[in-house]
Amino acid sequence: MNAPQERNSAKLIVLDAKAGETDRKKDNQPVEARADQQEETSKADDGERHGQKGSASAEGQKLTGSSGSRRKRRLLIGVSALAVIGVAAYIYWDNSAHYESTDDAFVAARQFAITSRVAGNITSVAVTDNQHVMAGDVIARIDDRDYQTSLDEAEAQVEQAKASLANTKAQKTVQQATVEEQKAQVEQAKANLVFAQQQYDRYETLMKNGSGTIQNAQQYTAELHQDQAALTTDQASLIAAQRQLDAYQFQIASAEATVKQDEAQLEQAKLNLSYTTITAPQPGRVVQLSAGNGQYVQAGTNLSMFVPDKLWITANFKETQLNHMRPGQPVTVTFDAYPGREIHGHVASIQPGSGTAFSLLPAENATGNYVKIVQRVPVKITLDDVPEDVTLGPGMSVEPTVRVDPSPSIYERLRNVL
Repeated sequence: MNAPQERNSAKLIVLDAKAGETDRKKDNQPVEARADQQEETSKADDGERHGQKGSASAEGQKLTGSSGSRRKRRLLIGVSALAVIGVAAYIYWDNSAHYESTDDAFVAARQFAITSRVAGNITSVAVTDNQHVMAGDVIARIDDRDYQTSLDEAEAQVEQAKASLANTKAQKTVQQATVEEQKAQVEQAKANLVFAQQQYDRYETLMKNGSGTIQNAQQYTAELHQDQAALTTDQASLIAAQRQLDAYQFQIASAEATVKQDEAQLEQAKLNLSYTTITAPQPGRVVQLSAGNGQYVQAGTNLSMFVPDKLWITANFKETQLNHMRPGQPVTVTFDAYPGREIHGHVASIQPGSGTAFSLLPAENATGNYVKIVQRVPVKITLDDVPEDVTLGPGMSVEPTVRVDPSPSIYERLRNVL
């Protein structure tokens, strides 16, 4: 245990001795040498500090230069981006200024109800719900036996009236002959009267001269009176025959009126018979069909609704959008039911007044407090090319876009060039 401690102690003593010798050597050096050594050490430290400061200054200058270039690049990029955005915004504004659009628009049509015009039992229904039909296609049929009977009766009445008219005309012809006969008798009576007057005058003169007898004079006087009475009778008969002829003329007029009346009833019977077959008045679709086989209907009963193929768009534009809108301008229509598809059309007409002006309860701006509100005006848009694979109907939402400026926009010019 004591031996190792002694060896360690000896090493420490040797080291201390070496260190002491070194210190003594330094102490034995001249004072000038130590001063020179200290001065060199100080210069070296100063040079090292100056070098560190120089390198730090160079690095600062480099950092300052790179920061400035970054700011310039950022500023240049920002200005360029603003310029691009401004140009794009102007191109977009210029292109949108050529169009007017609204989402307050819908499909419109003059839909109507198909009704029965006569009463009876429905014998057949030839269509189904939402079926497309052409003009003249049968929709339903009503039992026509009663109306066929009425038609036959009307035809018989017309024939009877025509026969009565012909009979009256024949009687008029006979009466015309009677009138001519009476005229002849009147002429004959006049001739007899003239002869009787001559005989009377002759025998009256002879009697006065004493050459004739009184009996002869009286005889021819009586014949004269008879011929005068016969003429009077024939003239009265002629007048009666003429009056009867006029009466036949009135009877003929009445018979002709009866014929026309019966013919009108015949036409009505034909119409009633035709009304038993209910047909489509124009191309379109049968909607909300309510007719059924065996159903009894009265005149005016609704059998279904009918939507014609002729459709259009009613677009309610703001009154501030109508400045450049005119009939005939092209329109592009998009449908909510068929996204991505466009249908072309044109402006047909612009309603001369806002929608509220024709409403059931129009606005009364002259009463109460007035607040100005931009009004909407209905614009009728006619569709030009409706595809056959789409189903359009009244009330469907659309979004029309009207081109109000036909000149090409900057965007369109660039698109054509590129």
